[in-house]
Amino acid sequence: MTPLRITAREAATGPVLEVSGDLDYASATELRERVTALALRPGLRLVLDLGCMEFCDSSGLTALIAARSHAHAARADLALAAVPANTLRIMRVVGLDQVFTLHPDIRSATTP
Repeated sequence: MTPLRITAREAATGPVLEVSGDLDYASATELRERVTALALRPGLRLVLDLGCMEFCDSSGLTALIAARSHAHAARADLALAAVPANTLRIMRVVGLDQVFTLHPDIRSATTP
C-alpha cells in the first residue's frame, strides 16, 4: 500500500492536482477535500494528473466523479491526464471513459 500524495500547481488552463500512490477507501476523502477546497471559476479546467497513481478502487472512482461534479457546478471543466492502464481498463468497462475528458499526458491536458 502506497500512501496517497496530492501536489497542487497552476497551469495556463487552471489548477492541476498531481495524484500519486493509492486512491482507495482510506484516502479518497483526501482527494475530495482537496478538490472542494479549490476555487474554480467558469472556463477553467481542473486537471487531475494520474500518471503516478498506483491503485484506484471504487472509492477512488467515486472521488473522481465527485471532482467532476464539483468542477461542473462551478461551470469549469475537468480532465484526467495519464490515467494508468489498469484504471483506464476499469473506467472503460463501467463507461466512465465516456464521462471524463481523458488525455494521454499532462502536456496535452494543460494546453489551452
